[in-house]
Amino acid sequence: MEPAEYELMDAAEDGMWWYRSLHGEVLDTLDAAGARPGWLLDAGCGTGGFLARLCAARPGQRAIGLEYFPEAASRAAAKAGVPVSVGSVNALPFADASFTIVVSLDVLSHDAVDPEQALAEMRRVLAPGGLLVVNLPAFDWLRSAHDLRVHNARRFTAGSASALLQAAGFTMIQPRYWNALLLPLMVVQRKLLARAPDHGSDVAPLPGWLNRSLAAVTWLERRLQRWGARWNLAFPAGGSVLVSAIRPSTVTSFAPPEPARHATLAMTSR
Repeated sequence: MEPAEYELMDAAEDGMWWYRSLHGEVLDTLDAAGARPGWLLDAGCGTGGFLARLCAARPGQRAIGLEYFPEAASRAAAKAGVPVSVGSVNALPFADASFTIVVSLDVLSHDAVDPEQALAEMRRVLAPGGLLVVNLPAFDWLRSAHDLRVHNARRFTAGSASALLQAAGFTMIQPRYWNALLLPLMVVQRKLLARAPDHGSDVAPLPGWLNRSLAAVTWLERRLQRWGARWNLAFPAGGSVLVSAIRPSTVTSFAPPEPARHATLAMTSR
């Protein structure tokens, strides 16, 4: 992403409704998958917002991040209090079968990322039976100026995301749309109010009342999703696609997540 976008992310991700909702969705997915002892990798962790939320919500979870932009990696390490390696998701600097969970949030959509290569790397570093959770921007027709700001080259549907993970060798693939209740407002914002190519980022300070209102809508959506899961119901569309999948195998042993020698490690104590 552009350096200015990292600045905006770092300032906003603790309180902005979008980030808090995304992180809540991912934590719900991890909880639904059950406790998995071992290490978690946040591949493309940005400035560390999810890692910080994870450490607060699951203090016993061992975690490490990876980020391409060195300054963002340093900020992530300071924010979350976990090691963060500098490198690319196209060539993860970790040993085979190092992690029981790999999370990657809005990374496979980036122009600098090869989705097939990145997923092959994520599968490689996952222990057999390990869990992959990815979040992706939905629907190419929702492309806007914000995609230009964050260098998004592609957007996905539940079907295309599932096909991509299946081709990468994952099984038990479960895609679902979220940010569904706010999708009409998202369409208005992106296709009418902010359709100009030179429009600024969607990550911007909001009035407190508006931020709280949007967060309340996504909170309600998460409750509806939990209710719908009992009846195998899901939203037919949304602003994002969240997908969980498993690296197939019955073997559960794995190696500790040691960064490769060429990787740079940003680290701080909490």
